[in-house]
Amino acid sequence: MRIGELARATGTKAETIRYYEREGILPLADRTDGNYRDYSPEHLATLTFIRRARELGFGMEQVRQLLALSDRADKPCEEVDMIVRDQLAEVDRKIADLTRLRGELSRMLRSCEGERIGECQVVESLGGRR
Repeated sequence: MRIGELARATGTKAETIRYYEREGILPLADRTDGNYRDYSPEHLATLTFIRRARELGFGMEQVRQLLALSDRADKPCEEVDMIVRDQLAEVDRKIADLTRLRGELSRMLRSCEGERIGECQVVESLGGRR
């Protein structure tokens, strides 16, 4: 299949596919006689894997590691589990940061009782007026 078909099948932009190829995370496609990229079902499976991993927040290096590990079906899952545990810890950290942010924004909003900007506690808490 050509790059446009692969892009549509996976919901990935063609430029992103080219980027993954340049980064070596997606194997280069063979070329047709007309010099078009010709993607195989294996490319589709790999790109689907990459997209799902990226949706889950894994970074490029983690995706690279997961792909390498996925090729070793007979090995124990320890390394995969470690990568996922690290990502879960990162998600938990981000949730905690967002929860603190939400709390601060809520406090700012509750503190605002003024009817004019000159009396606005939100503006004041952001650093006052210029």
